[in-house]
Amino acid sequence: MNLGDAAIWASLPVPALLIDEADRILDANPVAELFLNLSTRALRGESLWERLAIDAPMDDALAQARARQSSLSVNDALVGSGERPPVPCSIHAAPMHGMPGAMLILIAPREIAGRVTQASQSRRAARSAIGMAEMLAHEIKNPLAGIAGAAQLLSMGLSGSDLELTDLIVEETRRIVALLGQVEQFGQLQPPAIRPVNLHDTLDRARQSARLGFGAHMTFVEDYDPSLPQALADPDQLLQVLLNLIRNACEAQPQGGTIRLRTFYDPSLRVTRPDGSKARLPLQIEVVDDGPGLPPAIAADVFEPFVSGRENGTGLGLALVARLVGEMGGWISVDSRPGCTAFRVSLPRVPKDAPQEPEGEG
Repeated sequence: MNLGDAAIWASLPVPALLIDEADRILDANPVAELFLNLSTRALRGESLWERLAIDAPMDDALAQARARQSSLSVNDALVGSGERPPVPCSIHAAPMHGMPGAMLILIAPREIAGRVTQASQSRRAARSAIGMAEMLAHEIKNPLAGIAGAAQLLSMGLSGSDLELTDLIVEETRRIVALLGQVEQFGQLQPPAIRPVNLHDTLDRARQSARLGFGAHMTFVEDYDPSLPQALADPDQLLQVLLNLIRNACEAQPQGGTIRLRTFYDPSLRVTRPDGSKARLPLQIEVVDDGPGLPPAIAADVFEPFVSGRENGTGLGLALVARLVGEMGGWISVDSRPGCTAFRVSLPRVPKDAPQEPEGEG
C-alpha cells in the first residue's frame, strides 16, 4: 500500500477490513480498530467470523460474490463484536483488484460517534409512531363501532341516495376498523409456538385460501421439493406470513398473472447471531410473481413499517412478515426486478434425531 493509499485507508470514516480468500483479516483501518476494540496487529490472521457476529447469511453471500467477482450490499444487519452489543449496520463488500480472492469489507453503523443518522431517526420515529398508533387504534375502534351502528339504524328508514350515503358510512368505518386492527396486531404479537411443520401442507392451505378469495384472478404454479424435511416454525404464524406474501403478489397484478410457490433445500445457508452462535436455515420457500416489481425507491426498505409502494397501502404487511419470520428464527429476503419478484423465507429444519409431526399435520 503506497503513501496515498495508506492516507485514504486511514481517512475512511467507517470500519474497513481487508480479508483474504479464506476470510482471514489482512488489514483494518483505525475506525475498524475502534469498532472491534482490537489493534490491527491483533486482528491480522484472525477469521472475520470469529471477530464479527452478523445476523445475516453473509459468509455464503460473500463466497458467491468472491466467485463472481462482484460487489455485495446488505442493509440493516445487526453487527456485534466481542463485548460490544450488536448495532444496526449496512455492510458493503467488493473484490480487491490485483489481489485474487481478497475482499474489502465496509461496515457502516447507523450511529457513528454518537451522531444518529437519518435512517436511525426514521426507524425510531416509526417505532414511536407504531406505539402511538396502537394506543389510538384501541381508543378509536369503540366510537367507530357506534358510528357504524347509528348509520345502520338510520338506513332502515331511508332509500335512494340517502341510503347510499349511510351504506358508505358503514363501509368506510368497517374499513378503518380493519386498518386499526392491523396496527394493533403489529404491536401485540404472541411469542411463536415453535414445533415441526410440514411446509407443503402450510403452502397448500395458503394457496387454497388465496384461490377462493383475493387470488382468484391468478394462476398458481407449485414447484415443490418432495424430499424436503419438516421445518421448525409456528404453523399459524407461518401461514400468516405466506398469505401476506401471496396477497402482495396478487395485488401487484390486478389484471392477473402467475404466482410460483417454490420450495428447495440449501444446506449452505446460515446466519451468525449477535451472540456469535451460528444457525443453519436450509429450508427455503419462495413466493415468485411475474408482476412489475418493487418500486426502486422503496426496494431497500420494503420490510420497514409504513413503507408501501401502493396507494392507500399501510406499509405494515411486509413489516409484520419480517417480524414474524425473525421471531421464528428465520430470515426473509427479496429479489425484485420487472417481471420477477421473489420473496424468500429461510427456516431451520427439525433436527434429524427429533420426532417428526405426522404427515398431513402442520
